Amino acid sequence: DRGGQVTYHGQGQLVGYCLFDVKRLGIGVRELVENIEDCIVNTLQDYAIEAWPNRDAHGVYVGAHKIASLGLRIRRGCSYHGFSLNVDMDLEPFTRINPCGYAGLQMTQMSAHINDCPSLLEVSQKLTYHLQRKFDF
Repeated sequence: DRGGQVTYHGQGQLVGYCLFDVKRLGIGVRELVENIEDCIVNTLQDYAIEAWPNRDAHGVYVGAHKIASLGLRIRRGCSYHGFSLNVDMDLEPFTRINPCGYAGLQMTQMSAHINDCPSLLEVSQKLTYHLQRKFDF
């Protein structure tokens, strides 16, 4: 019951379940998604990973490879579901599906782009910081 179609979640992936009152925030669905993507991009930049938000096929990419996925639902003015950021995981299960509905979409992870991959806890703390700043909470 969320956008984003099929994905995979596994060990070594940071999964965030976003509960936002979009009415109170005064933003629409597109702005919510783009703000979350921007927070993920900012987090990756903290580790010198050059990432970009794909506004046509939502998610965050490093080059042509997807590193973070989003799937949200808005019901009664509140968001449900959230995002996943591949930190240091086995990417093989993604080859058995069409990630986010895109056949042949290649996935990547933080550990493929930096020598000393941070812990999930560290990444979650940095991402939380960026979310707090973006959404002013």
